[in-house]
Amino acid sequence: MTSTDDRVMTIGEIAGRFGLATHVLRHWESLGLLTPARAVAGHRRYGTADLYRVATILRAKEAGLSLDQIHELLTAGGSARRRQILLRHREDLVVRIAALQDSLRFIEGGLECEHHDFTACPHYQEMVRSRIGPTAPPHVPL
Repeated sequence: MTSTDDRVMTIGEIAGRFGLATHVLRHWESLGLLTPARAVAGHRRYGTADLYRVATILRAKEAGLSLDQIHELLTAGGSARRRQILLRHREDLVVRIAALQDSLRFIEGGLECEHHDFTACPHYQEMVRSRIGPTAPPHVPL
């Protein structure tokens, strides 16, 4: 993926730039996520396109995509297929974000509660009762 006018980097240089171990880049290469050029002696040589590819992989991982999903996204045949992959992942993220927001409300409720024992707080009991379901028995102190 390098061109002749790129600054060429070794695997150690590109790994160091991103704070990665070199074996991570080799693993990504084995999965088809990276295809660095090879020098005469077989050493990997990374150029600007590879730099952006590694950054893209890292951002995709931060967004919660698996390496398989990233490979699927990067090798998708066209924009319609990439859009389909991203829409599917977006739906997953929306569900996960909602669950995390609910978890944050639970934690904040415990932190903001003025009861000596937050488990005695009616607000806490309601949050827990809603998790049990509509047939929840009366609260029993922990």
